Amino acid sequence: MDSTSLAVLLIVFGATFFRSLFGFGEALVSVPLLALYLPVSVATPVAVLLSISVAAFVVVQDWKKVHLRSAAGLFVATLFGIPLGLLLLTSSHQMTVKITLALFLIAFSVYGLAVRRLPALKRGGNAVLVLCGFLAGIFGGAYGMNGPPLVIYGAMRGWNPQQFRATLQGYFLMASSVGILSYWLAGLWTPVVTRYYLISLPVLVPAILLGRWANHSLKGHVFLRFAYVVLMLIGSLLLVRTLVAR
Repeated sequence: MDSTSLAVLLIVFGATFFRSLFGFGEALVSVPLLALYLPVSVATPVAVLLSISVAAFVVVQDWKKVHLRSAAGLFVATLFGIPLGLLLLTSSHQMTVKITLALFLIAFSVYGLAVRRLPALKRGGNAVLVLCGFLAGIFGGAYGMNGPPLVIYGAMRGWNPQQFRATLQGYFLMASSVGILSYWLAGLWTPVVTRYYLISLPVLVPAILLGRWANHSLKGHVFLRFAYVVLMLIGSLLLVRTLVAR
């Protein structure tokens, strides 16, 4: 095995563990690191294929914990947000949008860490579901960041760590399937992508199981605090990268 393949395996293991633990965010870990060794046109489709595999494994394993109505509703709303995200991606105001997004994530995370709990959505909450799904589509289409709005929705629903993780995998299974279809239609699913995907498969199962064990070991309030810290780091990283790129 060459050094690039070994590096890919280590990155995939770490990113998959992160995804299995929190239910989101592995692309934020894997794509920038994989891009150090592979072209972005290869790294991104590989990450999406791995996302589908992780989501399918978790859904099969924990399907009883998936809140199907929420996963499906978020996914449908996401489809309407993706075109707007793509417009933002090609707009001339990307810096303003990225800074606004970064500050929003940081402010929301600080608020989440400062208060005991967010306003609860025990029943109904269709408007919030649609809004969060729509924002996930915008963030995903523009920056590949579907996760933050989903975290907000899951926190407001009061899901425990197991429900949170499983339901987000139901969502990502559908969303990533649409994503890889678009890459295939665009000719980006190449033999090189298939090769790195296949050699990465052996590390997925141990990383998923280790993440699942860690997820089941966390209590609800501890899990949410970790999730808020992750969102704050994402927002801070986005802010720094945007300001440095000026």
